[in-house]
Amino acid sequence: MISWNNLDQLEAYKKLSTLNNEVHLQEEMSGANGAARVQKYSVPMSSGLTYNFAAKQVNDKVLDTLASLAKEAQLTDKYAALYNGEVINTGEKRLVLHQLTRGQLGDTVTADGVDKRAFYVEQQNKIADFANKVHTGEIVNAAGEKFTTVVQIGIGGSDLGPRAMYLALENWAKKNDTFKMEAKFISNVDPDDAASVLNSIDVAHSIFILVSKSGTTLETLTNESFVKDALKNAGLDASKHMIAVTSETSPLAQSDDYLAAFFMDDYIGGRYSSTSAVGGAVLSLAFGPDVFARFLQGATEEDKRATNTNLLENPAMLDALIGVYERNVLGYESTAVLPYSQALSRFPAHLQQLDMESNGKSVNRFGDPVGYVTGPVIFGEPGTNGQHSFYQLLHQGTNIIPLQFIGFKNSQLGTDVDIQGSTSQKKLCANVAAQIVAFACGKEDEDKNKNFEGGRPSSIIIGNQLTPEALGALLAHFENKVMFQGFVWNVNSFDQEGVQLGKTLAKKVLAHETDGALEVYSNLLNI
Repeated sequence: MISWNNLDQLEAYKKLSTLNNEVHLQEEMSGANGAARVQKYSVPMSSGLTYNFAAKQVNDKVLDTLASLAKEAQLTDKYAALYNGEVINTGEKRLVLHQLTRGQLGDTVTADGVDKRAFYVEQQNKIADFANKVHTGEIVNAAGEKFTTVVQIGIGGSDLGPRAMYLALENWAKKNDTFKMEAKFISNVDPDDAASVLNSIDVAHSIFILVSKSGTTLETLTNESFVKDALKNAGLDASKHMIAVTSETSPLAQSDDYLAAFFMDDYIGGRYSSTSAVGGAVLSLAFGPDVFARFLQGATEEDKRATNTNLLENPAMLDALIGVYERNVLGYESTAVLPYSQALSRFPAHLQQLDMESNGKSVNRFGDPVGYVTGPVIFGEPGTNGQHSFYQLLHQGTNIIPLQFIGFKNSQLGTDVDIQGSTSQKKLCANVAAQIVAFACGKEDEDKNKNFEGGRPSSIIIGNQLTPEALGALLAHFENKVMFQGFVWNVNSFDQEGVQLGKTLAKKVLAHETDGALEVYSNLLNI
């Protein structure tokens, strides 16, 4: 029997709250102590990845208490309830099925009268067939010529995740001869966004993917009109250049305005949709269905690891609980995500939405206020760029901000140069290793301006190379981390009411139904 209790009602949390001064990183990460910690506090992930948390402020006592917290909070039981099809999204009274898009972990899940795993596989097969026909020239433009570019039109989860995944694999695909089509993305309702993309492509050889679950998303439909106008001005039939990713009940589903329609459903939130048709269509067109399948395989293998009841064999749950310890006991407000891989340049932005939209809640899953802090602020940029930007505050600022590094032993392209006795990739890896120790250990200096206190905690996920499988595993790791943290905080991580109020007021502005401050701001902006 699952019990949904607030964090401050759990006995393990009360014990954890007393362990707020357990580890002094400056001592633990120095010399032989540090070497031993790095070897000890490391957990294997799938797809050649490793989660290392040696530079976190934990020891065996803290880890034992976190394991007790995981058990008392029934984290793996709640995860099982999710993938077995219970109504976990209490706010919208919906199932949560994004894991089912990449594999079946438990029972057959039936909703809307259909086997949902079979439904998702059917959509993947339809997308694969369509993509293959585009690549072979069976599906062509009105002039009988092959499409060379795919453009995704969507916002929020319909943009951030798929865009981050595309950029992560673009160079890998080119190196491994699986690159099929260039992908572009239009998301912002700012007309300059759509115009800049349209000015950079040959619209006659471009296929556009409109992504809207409801078929009514204001920003997306506005950008669709922008694109249709551009196609019309070029003398092209828009219906021969557009496909839709939507729900079966939306007005887009059976429209003649699209070459094809692929379906998603209400059981997958936008920020969790990269492994659904939302990511599947654009990634399959860009790289081929086989690459997308490899990406899904990496995700499902990491999903399987998240079922492990042993905390030290479940990297996503371990990462989540260390984050809860940092947020609720140590009092850290933010987390920086720092990938030492240019290919992951937009991955922090995706994780920002994933984490903050999911767990940025002040009421529990039953609508009652919680008496403790929940989700942290997430931000980040790739290294080493960030070292010459905001790392100053991370090293010497008044706030301690936990860090999540991501690094790979090998580059994607294999192209490199040896300068001053080491390659660029070696220099990149040397920087991330140096930063972890610098943050943890600091440096004493009589000149206080040059003094580094240290004690700044971090973890790192290390891989051999950023492949489709590794990317899928990374994505699943963070999705599952956010899920476990939501379970611990007893919030609903799968709705996003916080994004609705602004949308409602914007519609009033456009309908000129305003008064007070809203009317004045509307006038100031010349609406």
